[in-house]
Amino acid sequence: MSKIKSEIKLNIELDENRVPEKLSFTAKDGGVENQESKAMMLSVWDADKQESLRIDLWTKDMPVDQMKVFFHQTLVSMSDTYQRATQDEKMALTMKDFCDYFAEKLELKK
Repeated sequence: MSKIKSEIKLNIELDENRVPEKLSFTAKDGGVENQESKAMMLSVWDADKQESLRIDLWTKDMPVDQMKVFFHQTLVSMSDTYQRATQDEKMALTMKDFCDYFAEKLELKK
């Protein structure tokens, strides 16, 4: 039986100071081809070292107000993922409470 492989490509264009000017990604299995983005966060788990490795990038023209919304939505998504991965509903709800607090302090919710 052959293994199925899927590929996600990240493309980062840098200025002369190595600051991201343009971010895009391709995930052909998901029907995505050169989708532009202003920010990305990628976390991977190193099982040998028992630590997470991260790549956090944003373009120099990413507006701060959009970055705040991006962070809030990422935190909410992490809460959902945490619950699905651990079945720990109590902590997931605690995380969601923090997300609500975060949004309130940043005046994101209308």
